[in-house]
Amino acid sequence: MGLGKFIVSYLLYTLLLAGISIAIKHFFPEAIAGQFWLVFGFLAGLTLIAYILADIGIKRNPQIGVFAILGSVIIKMLFAMSFVLIYSLKQTKGDMAFALNFFSLYLLFTLFEILGLLRNLRHQNK
Repeated sequence: MGLGKFIVSYLLYTLLLAGISIAIKHFFPEAIAGQFWLVFGFLAGLTLIAYILADIGIKRNPQIGVFAILGSVIIKMLFAMSFVLIYSLKQTKGDMAFALNFFSLYLLFTLFEILGLLRNLRHQNK
């Protein structure tokens, strides 16, 4: 999957997730945290940056493409956990909705990123 094709499918996926989030907020208002859109934008941007870095690593040296994928996922995880740490230090009360929103978004964005990167590696094996 080329970078342009990934960006188009990623934007569609992001819009789909945003639509589902709006629907959930409409039917279950307590299920969405107050800072949901900040988390959504942060993770969406972080995932796009991580994919681009991994894609550059795969194209630069296809033999170490798996290491590029692993490195981008680890960098993404470190930035995401830093975000959670900063949020939890500023927040005075526990917020279970934030934790559920954050981790569900993190896993959904990471799943899409990894599937796109694995498609790149599959094309190299042919």
